[in-house]
Amino acid sequence: MARHAGRGWYGRVIGAAVGVTAVTAAASVWTAQAGQTTSAPAHRTAPKTVAVSPVIAHSSDAGAHAVNITIDDGPDPTWTPQVLQVLRENGVKATFCMVGPQAQAHPDMVKQVVAAGHRLCDHTVSHDTGMDHKSESYQSQQILDAEKQITEASGGVRPMYYRAPGGAFTPYSRTLAASHGMRPLGWNADSKDFERPGTDAIVATVKSELANGPTLLFHDAGGDRSQTVAALRILLPWLKQQGYAFGFPVR
Repeated sequence: MARHAGRGWYGRVIGAAVGVTAVTAAASVWTAQAGQTTSAPAHRTAPKTVAVSPVIAHSSDAGAHAVNITIDDGPDPTWTPQVLQVLRENGVKATFCMVGPQAQAHPDMVKQVVAAGHRLCDHTVSHDTGMDHKSESYQSQQILDAEKQITEASGGVRPMYYRAPGGAFTPYSRTLAASHGMRPLGWNADSKDFERPGTDAIVATVKSELANGPTLLFHDAGGDRSQTVAALRILLPWLKQQGYAFGFPVR
């Protein structure tokens, strides 16, 4: 996986804010990634995690002729609602790879993602694309603190995947995430939307990289994502016209 130059912006934004600040648990605990809820006391113990494979996932649970839409770096109060709207208009579910402090800052957005039937993914605390060169204790803090922040922000729904920023996986980080029920998640087609090359360029890149595999990478934070929203408005109907189904990454 290629690394993305300039994608360590969260580290500069949040600096030393890598600890976990407790937030009040919601009175209604979300108990399914599909968006179904059940009333429960705020102190209810979350379901026990079940370990998953530490192998980086790329394929789709919807079969060979399917794609997985994955959205990184949010949630963002401006762009995440617009991405959700496009997904809703097209009847598509996606996987949102969230940065812990962003989830903590915008819990309503996290809950909206879950309520719409999308899945959550841990994208660390600081979005450090060089974390594969850091100590195991640092990797652990980045992954587990973000997992807790996202889970609390969602009202109790744990991330189902872990995506290392810039693909900076290590055997240790993959095994740690998998032991917490988070399947390491890669990508096959990088839309390059983070670089804001223009809507047409994003669309063309995705179309040209579809042959690489089903998991498509987009972003809903980190700057102006209007090109991403516009590209999704074009790509989702086009993918349907080509006969693609939409699924989630395998677990």
